[in-house]
Amino acid sequence: QVQLVESGGGSVQVGESLRLSCAASGVTFRRACWAWFRQAPGKDREGVAGIISDGYNYGITGYGDSVKGRFTISQDSAKNTLYLQMNSLKPEDTAMYYCAAVPSASVMCSLRPNIYNYWGQGTQVTVSS
Repeated sequence: QVQLVESGGGSVQVGESLRLSCAASGVTFRRACWAWFRQAPGKDREGVAGIISDGYNYGITGYGDSVKGRFTISQDSAKNTLYLQMNSLKPEDTAMYYCAAVPSASVMCSLRPNIYNYWGQGTQVTVSS
């Protein structure tokens, strides 16, 4: 059974940084899309960043327009951990952040949440001015 556990959220000031982690266990598929999503109260779940991985190497990454140039997704296959480095945080980045995964043969990962079938429980990020 696949389990995803996020950590690293917290409360920060505008302009500060945070690094989120997502520890995966029970993964039996090798090639997959791994992604970060976020959801603020009253808003739809938004794709933040995605990365394709074959278990040994990771490939093309993609980002939502609102985070390009500020957020970086990465993965440590040896540790089965997905990361999201968030720099220059803004109040509008405040949300619950989720990691997700789906087995995939694609070259690039979609950031549509409905295609992902494994989700973590989320970690809260709050950015105040």
